[in-house]
Amino acid sequence: MSHRPHIEEQTNVWSFALQIGFFAGLIWGGVKAVEYYFKFTKIPPWFLAKPFFAASFMNTTAGFWMGWLTFIVFSLLASLLYAALLRKVRGPWAGIGYGAAWWALLYLLVGPSTGMMRWIYRYDWNTILTDINLFLVWGLFIGFSIAFEFTDEREREPTLPGKSSG
Repeated sequence: MSHRPHIEEQTNVWSFALQIGFFAGLIWGGVKAVEYYFKFTKIPPWFLAKPFFAASFMNTTAGFWMGWLTFIVFSLLASLLYAALLRKVRGPWAGIGYGAAWWALLYLLVGPSTGMMRWIYRYDWNTILTDINLFLVWGLFIGFSIAFEFTDEREREPTLPGKSSG
């Protein structure tokens, strides 16, 4: 009976980033829909798809699902970009900053210039704060999930009694 040494499998960066991006889009796109439904924000969950489809389509059930799908695709791409550039950065702060940077890019520059949304000064504070917080936790989810997998964050986690860390 031969004993092979334990070889730790390495996680594929890109497939892991795609998984994280999918769930980030699914979860936080859903939260965005709930925020809009309860009128915490005036920016609809389909805002990313708005430049590509007619307004009459976006206000339908199919438009809603297309918007959510667009948010998932956006999250997939953002997660891949995070994995490429920042996966070795430890802790939650890079992810929070990443979410803030995406919020600023979308809400202050790209969104108003492409028709996704009006200029930020045209919205109330509830909308602004709700959406920036959504992007902060979205970025935290992506960033910390990836950092946890590709840095030594796990080693800093306490082990449960009776479990070995190696």
